[in-house]
Amino acid sequence: MATYRPPGEQSNSPYIDPTPLPSSVPRVNELGVTSAPLKSAAFFIGAYCKEYNEDFMLCKQENRNPAHCLKEGRRVTRCATDLIEKMRANCAEQFEKHWQCLELNNQEYYPCRKPERVLNKCMFDKLGLTKTIPGSPAGQKQVHEVEKPIFTGVQK
Repeated sequence: MATYRPPGEQSNSPYIDPTPLPSSVPRVNELGVTSAPLKSAAFFIGAYCKEYNEDFMLCKQENRNPAHCLKEGRRVTRCATDLIEKMRANCAEQFEKHWQCLELNNQEYYPCRKPERVLNKCMFDKLGLTKTIPGSPAGQKQVHEVEKPIFTGVQK
């Protein structure tokens, strides 16, 4: 059982959640990644886990009680975990270069377009996934495919 610990005090005992989920909610491991890898994989997760995410969002519209949609949320997490594992198995180097770039550039996409293109190519070649940004104008290049952008890391 967790108890209050003053700031700076160290403990050798692991943290145990004092309010575990009920047994009716399936167990799921956390993704185990920080915000930069999640942002790097976000559009791929959106495409790969679309069905599960749509179910989750419909559930949230039915009832705003967070406990109501725990099962659907767990499915989304499992799907995202599956994709992250596939990305690590097939495109680990490209994935790491892209998320490291995001980490070093305040989570901004535009300074990281070169490693992003390499990651996108790997994801398409090895997993058949393409990056598509919802709401982009039809018939135009996606923003991440523009080769000579107006805004770059260093302005001309």
